Amino acid sequence: MVGLSLGVLAVIVALGMPVAIAIAGATLLYYLTNDSVPTQLVFQAFVTGIESFPLLAIPFFILAGELMNAGGMTARLIRFAEAFVGHLTGGLAHVNVLTNTLMGGLSGSSNADAAAISKTLVPEMVKRGYDRAWSSALTAAGSIIGPIIPPGIGLILFGFLADVSIGKLFIGGILPGILLCLALMITVHITARKRGYKPSREKIASPKEMWDSFAKAFWALLLPVLIVGGIRFGVFTHTEAAAMAVVYALIVGFFIYRTMKLKDLAHVLASTVRITGVIMLIVAAASTFGRMLSWERIPHKAAEMMISFSSNPYVILFIITVSLLILGCFVEGTANLIIMTPLLMPIINQLGIDPVAFGVAMVLNLTIGGITPPLGTMMYTVSTLNGITTTAYTKQIWPFVIAVIVVLFILVYIPSITTFLPNLLME
Repeated sequence: MVGLSLGVLAVIVALGMPVAIAIAGATLLYYLTNDSVPTQLVFQAFVTGIESFPLLAIPFFILAGELMNAGGMTARLIRFAEAFVGHLTGGLAHVNVLTNTLMGGLSGSSNADAAAISKTLVPEMVKRGYDRAWSSALTAAGSIIGPIIPPGIGLILFGFLADVSIGKLFIGGILPGILLCLALMITVHITARKRGYKPSREKIASPKEMWDSFAKAFWALLLPVLIVGGIRFGVFTHTEAAAMAVVYALIVGFFIYRTMKLKDLAHVLASTVRITGVIMLIVAAASTFGRMLSWERIPHKAAEMMISFSSNPYVILFIITVSLLILGCFVEGTANLIIMTPLLMPIINQLGIDPVAFGVAMVLNLTIGGITPPLGTMMYTVSTLNGITTTAYTKQIWPFVIAVIVVLFILVYIPSITTFLPNLLME
């Protein structure tokens, strides 16, 4: 019966049905056609799947990100980034990457970052002679840094599902996020030189200009520091940190930058509810799916099958990494994460692989799927907002895809890059 359900799930997803409905429908079919399993378990799993205190961090961080964007943080971060990298070849493209990196500490959502940059920076890049499709592809590629830099929502989900310290995952994502930024900036330098893209300013900013841009962006830059520092020193849990981030964003938006009005809150709350509703519906549906997999002992069987190929952890990691890259091209990242984590963690634990390093690499791996055809969500976000076809986008994305995949394999095979800071700061 589980084979029938998995087949139905694959067909429904291929037909374009929303992922949450596809998962719930396929799982319900299993429970209805299996006499040995009480049908009411599907509804019980659906409800209990989101009855979790750690999951409260998701709507809070989403709300904090929306508040920070509405409060004018993006424009300040762009000016701050331009002061430092605007003098490089392809200046605005470097600003794009650095801004995405800085915004990762605010929203934790790749789609939110891609949308914000598409609305603010891409039009300016086009005005200065940058190709629209190339600029859009770069924006999508840069947005994958968001879920890796704390407070990434993907890291929260993985920590919850795999029973791994979310605080360690947050701190573990810092160096990989910086590595992604450097890899994309190197790619930008190479491609911008070939395309003849000029710096956005004649020379590097003076110390006074740098200080001025830093001062204006200070309150936005301080948020991720407060989150990581608060978790590290035990001031609050990651869930409490999310609630504090909302309070902080409200104070900055209304009383420090004074760019937010009460009328803006309606839009912010509506957007938060929409995003949270989609994520939580997928979590609830995937919980029923996970219950079905556990009932059929699929994780255990998958672990045995994969280890039967080889007992070498490097070989197993290669198989897992490539499989997730392929799967990410066809299934939305959050759903992938929720479905695959229970399947893969028994293998990871059996092989003695560090779960923090694996978690950061897995989140990055599945996020890469969001920028690749045929079903990448960031691909559709930037294509729609910037008025380009997905065909034009696809032609420009591959240098950036190669760059982030190289970083992915570096993180997979050199886990100390990820575990260095958690081991240093949280032991």
